Amino acid sequence: MPWSDEFVLGIESIDTQHRWLVEATNRLYDQIESQHPDTKVVGEILEGLVDYTMNHFILEEDLFNRLGYPETEAHKREHDSFTNQAMKLLLDFDGGEPVTEDTMEFLKAWLIHHILRVDKAYVPFLKANGVV
Repeated sequence: MPWSDEFVLGIESIDTQHRWLVEATNRLYDQIESQHPDTKVVGEILEGLVDYTMNHFILEEDLFNRLGYPETEAHKREHDSFTNQAMKLLLDFDGGEPVTEDTMEFLKAWLIHHILRVDKAYVPFLKANGVV
């Protein structure tokens, strides 16, 4: 999943985090597609994705709360849903289940949808409130 300028929101802190999430997803993909995936590395990447995503969501939700973004609750529901699914993936992996191509497709589809549709929707509001 190559990084694309299409993903750029124009809010530096959020763009930096989105880029990290895309790169981590690519590292995970590289591991599971290798002939001999390193389960320790896969686990570390999954844990990092979960931790980083949660911190990213906290940043966004803090901005929404401080600025009174009208779609905060709907956006938070998206975050909560993904967090639950990501935690399940991590727990399943810790329980011995492999990370599959279906898992990778889910991560890719979710990131693309969330950045390009859900996150882009808040950009005009945040920019109008001085967030750059």
